[in-house]
Amino acid sequence: MIQQIISHTPTYVWALLAFLVYRGVLAAKDRQVPLSKMFIIPVAMLVMSLAGINGHGPLGAGVWAVWLSGMLATVAIIWTTGKGGIAVDRATGTVLQRGSWTPLALMVAIFVTKYTVAVLSAMHPELQRQMLFVVAVSGLFGVFNGVFIGRLLRCVAAYARQPAAALA
Repeated sequence: MIQQIISHTPTYVWALLAFLVYRGVLAAKDRQVPLSKMFIIPVAMLVMSLAGINGHGPLGAGVWAVWLSGMLATVAIIWTTGKGGIAVDRATGTVLQRGSWTPLALMVAIFVTKYTVAVLSAMHPELQRQMLFVVAVSGLFGVFNGVFIGRLLRCVAAYARQPAAALA
């Protein structure tokens, strides 16, 4: 059965996984990142998560409230528990990103969740009509996105707070 599932997975899905792993390995090293490029992965993960949410199930449009609740709660946690200062260089428009394996773990977790939901939905379409399944998936995607968005917002805020004197 696993061989059937894997063989019926489109090639672009494996290419996406390879890209996410590549980006995750890059994130494990300290690097200077232009502020504009810091939006790429959070936006990509946001699109990937939102594409996995179905507003036609038992909650209807309420899935968006579940997703938003998970996302906002996680953003608040990341915002308040974020450790250490964020080094920014407004002269070059960059932020020092400390190396971390967390982005890789999160990207793979979103990928695995989305892949699992797709496989389960194909094998058991009735799951899309079960309240617990819909709430769990929507909330989980919200939590994942909240981590990425929370980290991004902390960097943007640090960038915005840097004194104008530092520009000279």
